Amino acid sequence: MRIGITCYPTFGGSGVVATELGIALARGGDDVHFISYALPSRLRILHERVHFHEVTVTSYPLFDPYPPYTLALATKMAEVADYEKLDILHVHYAIPHAISAHLAKQILGSTRLKVITTLHGTDITLVGRDASYLPITKFGIEVSDGVTSVSRWLRDETTRNFGTKKSIEVIPNFVDPSRFRRDRGACGLFGVTTEKLICHVSNFRPVKRVMDVLSIFERVTRVIPSRMLMIGDGPDRSRAEAFCREHHLREEVFFLGNVPNLEEIVGASDLFLLPSEQESFGMAALEAMASEVPVIATRAGGLPEVITDGENGFLLPVGDVDAMAARAIEILSNPELQRRMGHKAREAAERQFNEARVVPIYRRFYEHVLSGVKAPS
Repeated sequence: MRIGITCYPTFGGSGVVATELGIALARGGDDVHFISYALPSRLRILHERVHFHEVTVTSYPLFDPYPPYTLALATKMAEVADYEKLDILHVHYAIPHAISAHLAKQILGSTRLKVITTLHGTDITLVGRDASYLPITKFGIEVSDGVTSVSRWLRDETTRNFGTKKSIEVIPNFVDPSRFRRDRGACGLFGVTTEKLICHVSNFRPVKRVMDVLSIFERVTRVIPSRMLMIGDGPDRSRAEAFCREHHLREEVFFLGNVPNLEEIVGASDLFLLPSEQESFGMAALEAMASEVPVIATRAGGLPEVITDGENGFLLPVGDVDAMAARAIEILSNPELQRRMGHKAREAAERQFNEARVVPIYRRFYEHVLSGVKAPS
């Protein structure tokens, strides 16, 4: 099969999943062509069946300050699909990618080329619900030949908020358990001897509630000597760093930015915090679980589909910093509880969200869409 994949090439969950999916498909014998404005952050391996096509936007004074990336992407998609004889354009995020893919298909006048759109979250929960984007987002969903979402919660949100009758297949995010595993080797890099290591990964946007992460840590460190690893970057980073200065936590909290060797750092941690306002799935939580790290998260969005409360982590109400800190102290002060929850977390990642289980589901969905048989509404 010849597959084109378009995603945002950043460190976010959608880009991670899209890249890992493409790599896995290539290993299985498919030809995969990534089409984006930059090399995806996780596309670090070389493979004879993996190709990258960069989208460039020509700068004209007329277009300033908003170069028409959507149109440049559609043109590149059409070019690659035609030259490489693609069967499928699999786009991650409805806008602008689904719109560009639809335009590419129209440019080629092709009925053979199929467009599959995977919904990941903010394209539906934030951007798509904005009145100025809602009609075009709904259109992108409706004209796709196949649509998937990463959780049942996101599927239901899409149906409810957009009033679409489009069939949406739920295919969860996945992880390669051979990459993410328990490894304390990185502890020495942060001066950890007997202290506990707590980790958070996000894009530091308000929805991730990074100030809650630090408030939880500040309470925990009063009771248990700990270090905090803040992985990622974004608009709330300056505010978070200011909090650490004000609360004299500069020696205990490490802001690492976007790191390529995420698995080494997460695998060294004792606990993972994800107190988000909303998560469509929680890819960072899954990678921590695969590393045998218990997760404390919010009972929000798709997180209850990933984390089993009281078994491989704890789920608490959004903003309940005191309760999250209490649960963190409970885990970190009880090595047996930490070990048992970590083991259950790894077990769930291997059983439910293993790459070897989920990637074939995507491939079967491709085959279903290519067959032209309409799924029931």
